Amino acid sequence: MIDGIDRSILRELQHDGRMTATALASKIGLTVAPCHRRLRELESTGVIRGYRAELDARSLGLGFEAIVFVTLRQVDRATLAGFEEQVAANAHIIEAQRLFGDPDYLLKVVAQDLPAYQKFYDEELSDLPAVEKLTSTIVMKNLKANTALPI
Repeated sequence: MIDGIDRSILRELQHDGRMTATALASKIGLTVAPCHRRLRELESTGVIRGYRAELDARSLGLGFEAIVFVTLRQVDRATLAGFEEQVAANAHIIEAQRLFGDPDYLLKVVAQDLPAYQKFYDEELSDLPAVEKLTSTIVMKNLKANTALPI
């Protein structure tokens, strides 16, 4: 069960995942040992899934983003598994959600520019298993991304 102290730990780490256990303990008003124990418990139970660097796609030459809606021809278990496996393995697909209803999936894709996206669309997206329909929309502006959860 997550209590108020755990929630404080999680709030702080969402803002600075590189914070040391000593700094974290100081911020939330605990000594280092119990803070470290709680942190390890949150990690081992899967509440904290991992730590990573948040990169700027534009700075890395990936300034083009598209949202792609995918409708599949068939949705049997094997088809879904094959589709999801290929989506998960593709580095240009940076987010993917399976949806209820139509369409079946929502993908967020990054590319260098429009010609690179067109090539990716033609050579990779359209070759995903059982794709019946792809609908793309270009991201004009990111207003909010990778935000902290309301805990």
